[in-house]
Amino acid sequence: MRILHTSDWHLGRSFHRVSLLEAQAAHLDHLVATVREHEVDAVVVAGDVYDRAVPPLSAVELFDDALHRLAAAGVPTVMISGNHDSARRLGVGAGLIGRAGIHLRTDPAHCATPVVLRDAHGDVAFYGLPYLEPALVKDVLGAERAGHEAVLGAAMDRVRADLAERPGGTRSVVLAHAFVAGGELSDSERDITVGGVAAVPAGVFHGVDYVALGHLHGCQTVSERIRYSGSPLAYSFSEAAHRKTMWLVDLDASGGITAERVDCPVPRPLARLRGRLDSLLDDPALERHRDSWVEATLTDPVRPTEPMARLAERFPHTLSLVFDPDRAPDDPLASYAQRLQGRDDQQIAEDFVAHVRGGAAADERERAVLRDAFDHVRVDDTLREVNR
Repeated sequence: MRILHTSDWHLGRSFHRVSLLEAQAAHLDHLVATVREHEVDAVVVAGDVYDRAVPPLSAVELFDDALHRLAAAGVPTVMISGNHDSARRLGVGAGLIGRAGIHLRTDPAHCATPVVLRDAHGDVAFYGLPYLEPALVKDVLGAERAGHEAVLGAAMDRVRADLAERPGGTRSVVLAHAFVAGGELSDSERDITVGGVAAVPAGVFHGVDYVALGHLHGCQTVSERIRYSGSPLAYSFSEAAHRKTMWLVDLDASGGITAERVDCPVPRPLARLRGRLDSLLDDPALERHRDSWVEATLTDPVRPTEPMARLAERFPHTLSLVFDPDRAPDDPLASYAQRLQGRDDQQIAEDFVAHVRGGAAADERERAVLRDAFDHVRVDDTLREVNR
């Protein structure tokens, strides 16, 4: 069976206030063309179909058009909700849409109810695990605690139990939206940390033939059987070096995997430039970036006059301007920036506690209180977004 694995469309998202709707439409054109050209048997979409719980009408129309075209092509499609989607909204009409061969899996309670497709070698069971917010699904799944590993483990236990009841030789594909240990983050994924932990071990998925992951925006291989397709478009300058692709996966009669990457259209290349303003304006080697979307980091010790306007004369598509002035090692502003670099909210909060107490670090009980506070804020934000 030939499977096209994609994820993280983020329909409705812009790039530094530049609309990506045309680029997203071009990607969906490319996806449908790939389905036809490569004679794909099934499409799997591993979450974050939309960029937010209440997407703009233009994004909904684009999604609706894509579903109609996939249904018209006669290719079954399985998709799950991600942490950016509203599972309830995305799942409206799932029963009716399923009759057209588009299978939406947004309810955690039904994660062990697969979409079963057949090829010349028998059945392939597709299990859709939507994004599992630990605090919201712990009781639904009977997990021992509210953590990513616990709820995914409970969901996979249900999957394996169902698979064990199926005829021998049934092959299996799991769709999941999660941060699996070994994956590489970018700046554009929403934080899903719970209790100080975001990643789950790859071993939680043992026992299935292929795991189609979503959430991380870089295409990557966790193991031969566990892969991220990544987002089809870049959504932050941290993705400037990404090669945006989908996975074309062939599942043989015994569950063996072969996979190749199919490149996605690039609306405009990204460039991250760094240096003093005069150097960026005069360096002939940078001429190749004239038509790129540009993020410029200026290192001038003193902020130059009208830097954005001057950059735009040479690089008309400059979208982001960052100031990171060269400073002496003993400059207090330099040392403060260095202390904050790469530190998450929890670490910064613990640093603040130590600072106001004259260097006495937070103890384990206090660290737990801070973790709980950050977790509650994140869950409250999630619920507020879903219920808008």
